[in-house]
Amino acid sequence: MTNKLETKVPTNIITGFLGVGKTTSILSLLKSKPEGENWAVLVNEFGEVGVDGAFLSEQGAIVREVPGGCMCCVAGLPMAVGINALLAQKPDRLLIEPTGLGHPKDIIGKLLSEHYEKYIDLRATLTLVDPRNFSNQKYTDNQNFIDQINLADVLIANKVDLCSDSDVAAFDKCVFDSEIPKLAKGYVEQGTLDPLWLDLPRKNRDAAFGHHHAHNDEMPAFELEPGERFARRENEGQGYKSCGWVFSPSVTFPFDALYGLFGNLNAERVKAVVKTDNGVFAFNIVNQVVSVNALSLDGIESKIEVIDKDALPWDELEDILLSFIA
Repeated sequence: MTNKLETKVPTNIITGFLGVGKTTSILSLLKSKPEGENWAVLVNEFGEVGVDGAFLSEQGAIVREVPGGCMCCVAGLPMAVGINALLAQKPDRLLIEPTGLGHPKDIIGKLLSEHYEKYIDLRATLTLVDPRNFSNQKYTDNQNFIDQINLADVLIANKVDLCSDSDVAAFDKCVFDSEIPKLAKGYVEQGTLDPLWLDLPRKNRDAAFGHHHAHNDEMPAFELEPGERFARRENEGQGYKSCGWVFSPSVTFPFDALYGLFGNLNAERVKAVVKTDNGVFAFNIVNQVVSVNALSLDGIESKIEVIDKDALPWDELEDILLSFIA
């Protein structure tokens, strides 16, 4: 049997813009992993509260979260801390999910650095896109969106069940026009990725724009103080703004009221893991389309994150949330 101490950990970056389905895709991969293997996931979120880790860990993954912006900023310290903690647990594979507003270039560079060359076997970068976004200049003019595609080894059209023929044709044209051929392309629904893509080799690819933003990575961890019922924190960068709330495990939300609120929020992205009167649920909202998954978690803090190009009336939204639990 191979000694894990002497084996590099196969590692993949799973990237793509906001709302494209990265976390759902990683959940799909975790469900199809070989029996007996332990996989680790480093997940990075633009918002401050860190929602995704709760339902990734439910699938048996070893999870570390890097909330609050891009994990690779400030010499990659938040990223390095997370990776080191995961590698110490000797996983059979490591998956890295950067924020949808992040740029993969420096993450790739960090993983290829001398510091990790003995420990990480960096394989194909998988980039998910929603083909409908190719008709929206908000995406096609975004430098991170462009470079997520440029740096992809495997380019995947997700949500094709929601796409028109012209949307899929726009995706095909993007692949055809790419200066550097991709190792593979795929068309999937609900993030159901082919696990074989993970073991394709990584190719050296060039970014068109690079990584030019910065964040305050010295911000303390977002945790409730003893006796505190809830806390809120905001973030902004790369043309987007977020607001997140964490609620004590003693707080229970009414499911129907919360579902109605999320469906009426005019925000680009809403994510939540919430304890409700019907149980614990993960809410995933993209452009007011709500999907819900039941979780078997217990005793959790409820977390809600809203992301949009513009600052929303956060105080009013907070008053509504508090009215639900009064």
